Amino acid sequence: MKKLAYLFFSFVIVSSSVFAQEQQKAIRKSGHTNTNKFKQLYDEFATPNMFRTGSGAPGPGYYQQQADYKMDIEIDDEKARLSGFETITYTNNSPDELTYLWVQLDQNMRAKDSKSPLIESRAIREASTTDGFFNSYMKERFDGGFNIQKVIDLNGNDLAHMIHQTMMRVELPKPLKTGEQFSFSIKWWYNINDHVKDGGRSGYEYFPENDNRIYVMAQFYPRMAVYNDVEGWQNSQFWGRDEFALPFGNFDVNITVPADHILDGTGWLTNRKEVFTKEMMKRYEIAKNTFDTPVKIVTQAEAEIAEKQKSSSKKTWKLSAQNVRDFGFATSRKFIWDMMAVKIGDRNVMAVSLYSKEGNPLWEQWSTKTVASTLKSYSRMTFDYPYHKAISVHAPMGMEYPMICYNFGRPEPDGTYSDRVKYGMMGVIIHEVGHNFFPMIVNSDERQWTWMDEGLNSFVQYVAQQDFGEWYPDALSEGDEVFPSRRGPAAKIIPYMSGDQDYIAPIMTKGLNTYQFGNNAYGKPATALNILRETVMGRELFDYAFKEYARRWMFKHPTPEDFFRTMEDASAFDLDWFWRGWFYTTDWVDIGLKEVKKYYVTSKPNKYGEELAKRFNRDIKDYVFLVEEGSEEFEEPMRNSDPISASPTLKEYLMDNFTEEERKNIHAPKYFYNITFEKPGGLVMPIIVQYTYDDGTSKTETYPAQIWRLNDNEVSKTIASDKEIVSIVIDPKLETADIDTSNNSWPKKSKQSDFEKFKEKVRG
Repeated sequence: MKKLAYLFFSFVIVSSSVFAQEQQKAIRKSGHTNTNKFKQLYDEFATPNMFRTGSGAPGPGYYQQQADYKMDIEIDDEKARLSGFETITYTNNSPDELTYLWVQLDQNMRAKDSKSPLIESRAIREASTTDGFFNSYMKERFDGGFNIQKVIDLNGNDLAHMIHQTMMRVELPKPLKTGEQFSFSIKWWYNINDHVKDGGRSGYEYFPENDNRIYVMAQFYPRMAVYNDVEGWQNSQFWGRDEFALPFGNFDVNITVPADHILDGTGWLTNRKEVFTKEMMKRYEIAKNTFDTPVKIVTQAEAEIAEKQKSSSKKTWKLSAQNVRDFGFATSRKFIWDMMAVKIGDRNVMAVSLYSKEGNPLWEQWSTKTVASTLKSYSRMTFDYPYHKAISVHAPMGMEYPMICYNFGRPEPDGTYSDRVKYGMMGVIIHEVGHNFFPMIVNSDERQWTWMDEGLNSFVQYVAQQDFGEWYPDALSEGDEVFPSRRGPAAKIIPYMSGDQDYIAPIMTKGLNTYQFGNNAYGKPATALNILRETVMGRELFDYAFKEYARRWMFKHPTPEDFFRTMEDASAFDLDWFWRGWFYTTDWVDIGLKEVKKYYVTSKPNKYGEELAKRFNRDIKDYVFLVEEGSEEFEEPMRNSDPISASPTLKEYLMDNFTEEERKNIHAPKYFYNITFEKPGGLVMPIIVQYTYDDGTSKTETYPAQIWRLNDNEVSKTIASDKEIVSIVIDPKLETADIDTSNNSWPKKSKQSDFEKFKEKVRG
């Protein structure tokens, strides 16, 4: 068979050789730089070192700082004000000597003198809504910045400090050497914002009908900035969009609130018996061993009584957390509280929900079950969830912190809700609970690389949504076979990638500087990873490598290179072409069928064969000749002849070199096709092709992306087939985010006019 293949396609090999020689001559004349899409990413990547290896794993010199907190917090419900006193113990594990520390004051973006509003370009509108006009030009700016009262050492001595917008530099009395610790304290207060009216990632929602608030609190305390081997101090200002870079540490937090409030947050509740009633304790013990249905710790009836009979006394809730990067909590007298256990590995983890009556019946039906499902899916894709609980809190926003997240989705006042509200609530719970993994544990720098937490998380969210639909089919609405995910499937990102290039930035762009934040940081990276998993690598290789990345970097600080390198290191897949195209450029996918030619074997020598024989001084009988259908040399009987009978040369060759038994098993394809693929889009992708034959059967072939390595514009494939091909379709299942499918079919499909569509509709 090898000899036979040589005869059939020697002309292809020789012509390719001649073409390559001519190409080399052209290169020698003009010269060029390496712009090949398959060029390795050495120019873009940081050089591996003792801190981060070329494999994408932490190196032998890897270090990370630690910041431990002891805090006393109190919320004044009448004034909507938070005050606190914290002691931070900072451990310098770096090889560097530090002379100052940087502390983040994120609430300062709400200060009256904040620069955040000044960085946005906004032209005047000649007409606006009444409330929009009032808020823009007449409303006094809310003052929600930190009021720092003291910065002192453990002896009560003032520490020199300087506040620059959302960052505070604290001067050390003496340099902090490797392995040393320094403890200092900060006293502060600030006015809590109404996050419904004024926006924000934390704050309160006010219910005027009974003068109550739901507080979802975060960024409420001065937090240490990250110091690492990549940037030194990560002290980039918080302008309101890019989220946070934080070191790990241990937290002991005492939170004083009105006595009738229900509160939960990051960490173990260490004084549960003091703040729980006996009935709540009984229900809690039941919940710890209930795996199918949430158990109410506080019922709706009890919550409704509490919100009417407000207590004037106070109660302190004590929470303790180890090895977390941040702390959040929620508190209100309006809260209903339910829990159930979920098995993760060999441990029971508590899935928890806090919500007001305004969230029912949707929240009591689905919030805690969604939390449980999410923990199982993410643990399967990464590592077993290491904390003891995960909390979903009902709030008109979506935001995440270790062990706790805030999620929207509210029914109408009469309790009815649309599919959009239901799926929106489930989707945001999956997303925000998933953030426990990225970036709360796999602790990337959100301020610099938004996609490393939002994009990776949105990808796993898509996987978890499909799992949720399988595990809880009764959660799906009638007619929905799967969870209707809005991010992940390739087709969802096409409108963005085919949009105006003046308003698209590469994924590898600081989030603050992107045009379409949701598509750039969430949608495109999630789609890219889904395509990488389903189409490029396959689930087995992808899932192994992705899990390895998560395992390597859990409770550490990865960079983009660490992710890219690990995915290649653990899979033996060279993906530099993929990272460059999807993450470093704004190229789009557009692969089309440029030309399809059909050939048959003929006995008549052609000009090309004669030239080959002459050039290489060979007998013309050494060649098999092909004729293109429709050419001048083509004759109708050729359609029905097989290659052996059509070519005396080939027949003679087989008789001389093979036995009768061997000849019976020789493959003798009747149809030969030269298929030329073109790539109007700049993005390199595999070519997925479905061939349909005249007997109704079909076959799908995937040509790896490397097919484009020597020609970025067009490539050809030769197909030898026993059966006649009647149609060819590129990307039949829409897996690659191809922005233009009008060039994906042969024979080319004519586009229906609007009138033709109307006629079909009428006939239907």
